[in-house]
Amino acid sequence: MINAENVSLRYPDGTEALRDINLGIGSGELVYITGRSGSGKTSLLKLLMGMELPTGGSLTVLGQKVEKGRSSGIRQLRLRIGPVFQEFRLIDGRSAFDNVLLGMRFLDAPGKQMREAAQEALEIVGLAHKISSRVENLSWGERQRVAIARAVARKPSLILADEPTGNLDRENATNILGILNSFRNKETSVVITTHATHLIDPSLDAALITMDEGNLRCERSKTGAK
Repeated sequence: MINAENVSLRYPDGTEALRDINLGIGSGELVYITGRSGSGKTSLLKLLMGMELPTGGSLTVLGQKVEKGRSSGIRQLRLRIGPVFQEFRLIDGRSAFDNVLLGMRFLDAPGKQMREAAQEALEIVGLAHKISSRVENLSWGERQRVAIARAVARKPSLILADEPTGNLDRENATNILGILNSFRNKETSVVITTHATHLIDPSLDAALITMDEGNLRCERSKTGAK
């Protein structure tokens, strides 16, 4: 699923965001990545999404090498990943349904099938009654649910969520984590960056990775057991 060997990321301004990352994540895993702001969590997710390319080491995601010269393969990789961004990236003036459907526009699938998948995803996250509502009229928690529905409607092999609870109250944050956790199955892995480790269900069979200054300081401690 994910294999990183001595992966580094240095931005053009000289900032070293990640240093010698070694990480393996298998199919069907639930992984939380924690660490203070600036520790490298978001940079790591950007690499896994193919939004950034490693400046050192070797990275493979879903069988695809993430490196320069593989732009076609990386574009195909992104179709198999469901990203949930901290800032949602929804389009105001459009309905919840439209936003989910727009997230599927690059898929090679019939329109009817995509519309059905978009409706199903909104039902799964508890927004069937808001399917026609414009996203700017939704609450913060509801917008996050739309963002999750957009990510999962394509039935991805990998879900990557960047601080999905950052702007939510405790109740909404707990609900959002529960929704994301529910998508983990034997074929789908879920990776979540979060500061809110106190909200992680301790009964889950999940890995907890701690990052600090671009390094993995504590790798794969378990949050719970099945």
